[in-house]
Amino acid sequence: MATRLRKSLDDFEQAFSEEIALDRRRRADLRRTAQQRTRARQRSRVHKRGSLRLSVLVLSIIVTAVVVTVVMFEILYVLLG
Repeated sequence: MATRLRKSLDDFEQAFSEEIALDRRRRADLRRTAQQRTRARQRSRVHKRGSLRLSVLVLSIIVTAVVVTVVMFEILYVLLG
């Protein structure tokens, strides 16, 4: 009976150790997945911000060109008129 109990206890300890190892791997996988999602969200935010900044830059260049052209023609009209 003592040997059966000892074998049962050894089996239980081995199963417990395997379960701990499996749990550690699961937690590591979850941590890695969460880090990948965080990096992907961060890249997405940076990309969106970059696109917005580019759009604002292009718009400001266009507005500047239009304003300069209008002012230039008004000055020419005043000088020649």
